[in-house]
Amino acid sequence: MGATHVTATIRNITDRDRSWEGLFLVDTGATDSLVPRPCLEAIGLTPERRRVYELADGRTITVDIAFGLIEFMGDVVAGTIIFGDADAEPLLGVTALESAGIEVDPVHQRLKKLPAVRLKGMQSRG
Repeated sequence: MGATHVTATIRNITDRDRSWEGLFLVDTGATDSLVPRPCLEAIGLTPERRRVYELADGRTITVDIAFGLIEFMGDVVAGTIIFGDADAEPLLGVTALESAGIEVDPVHQRLKKLPAVRLKGMQSRG
């Protein structure tokens, strides 16, 4: 199975005119999205705090995070963005995908918009 990529734009929440666009690897194993630190700093994002993440091999790392707007496939969601190394490949995590109502079609290696965002636990108000 190959990799799925999507072009996305990261925007500064407090100054939406400041943005960075890149090609992101869709990573359904990652909770949050990751962008190289210099790209985030260039649009005025600064670390809000540090968070501990567990890697696929079980190790943990502590990294800086910020909050930004993530725009892709015609939708915009707010999300947690990890400050990656300068040479890191941008990653689009599962929370951004789910917030936008998008799922991965692993057979065809593409993203598809759901007709509605999933919301469980609420009763219909009809």
